[in-house]
Amino acid sequence: MITHYGYDNFSVLVFAGCLAIAGGAFVSIPALPIILYALGSIIIAFALWFFRDPARHVPPEAKDDAILVSPSDGKVMEIVEIDEPRLIGGKAKQISIFLSPLDVHVNRMPMNGTVVFSEYKHGEYLMAFDPKSSELNEQTYVGMTNSRGAIIFKQITGFLARRIVNTAVEGKTYSAGEQFGMMKFGSRMDIIVPDGTTIFVQSGQRVRGAETLLARLP
Repeated sequence: MITHYGYDNFSVLVFAGCLAIAGGAFVSIPALPIILYALGSIIIAFALWFFRDPARHVPPEAKDDAILVSPSDGKVMEIVEIDEPRLIGGKAKQISIFLSPLDVHVNRMPMNGTVVFSEYKHGEYLMAFDPKSSELNEQTYVGMTNSRGAIIFKQITGFLARRIVNTAVEGKTYSAGEQFGMMKFGSRMDIIVPDGTTIFVQSGQRVRGAETLLARLP
């Protein structure tokens, strides 16, 4: 299935279609029609593949408010200790997930809870695996609470990803695994949890959005 988050990128398909059609206008130039047809077809195939939205099955453990699932596909880059004064109010741990252009880019809620803020921040476009990108890059900043505590998660652009879709609504209650947006063409997801949280994943591990158990709140 193709996600509806790709509808505003219809221009990519139009451009690719024009390339393929243009191939017919250059039949007198050897090999050029084949090149244009191939290029247009590759772009169309990549766009359809990139905006795929495969079915995901949220594990039954996620019914517990203490359990977090991964909000995205990708590879865990690092797990570091930070200070988070705004919502957690002190020591915290940050789990950073890198999404390559080959990963599914639909994002999902990491836990059951209510969104207390959902904000957009302008910024730079450093490589998503650069630790500085967590603070300096363009991003959305979402805070969520439930009966077990509070977390923050951030959709962060990368060098290629220049478009963030965030549909998280302040004051609305969500279930773990529910879709809330997409990052387009490679990016980074940071999840910030309170100190004392049990982390189930480790650096270098690949995770799947809505399916991989990420952590348990203290």
